[in-house]
Amino acid sequence: MRIALFEPDIAGNVGTILRTAACFGVGVDLIEPMGFAYSDRALARAGMDYARAAQVARHADWDAFRAATPARIVLATTAGAVPLPDMRFTADDVILLGSESAGVPPHVHAAVDARVRIPMRPGFRSLNVAASAAILLAEARRQSGWDRMTD
Repeated sequence: MRIALFEPDIAGNVGTILRTAACFGVGVDLIEPMGFAYSDRALARAGMDYARAAQVARHADWDAFRAATPARIVLATTAGAVPLPDMRFTADDVILLGSESAGVPPHVHAAVDARVRIPMRPGFRSLNVAASAAILLAEARRQSGWDRMTD
């Protein structure tokens, strides 16, 4: 299982997601370009020392990511998606989250294998991307076996 971030804008969110991924034992794919210079300094506050423990793969763009990713891609989205309680994850899934400012473009939305949404109260648009990643990852890991976390 992996988390993929499509053109993330905010270093603090990426740091938080790296920290979460390290704790859950999953890798992170960063699909460039990013809205900040990727560096230990940029990620330090939110990621703390956990960011260095995360298994990170950087991809020059969406096409490079797709070429390197044979697994099922599950997009977190508010549009046309299966509610999280109904989604069935597998241990090999890649959970894709869009950029904070723009989500993912239509061609990415169309290319994924599945779409999931986190149910929210009416009138609310979305959660913070790092909070969404943690919610989705916790449920996906629960379904695929907490006892199979990697070191």
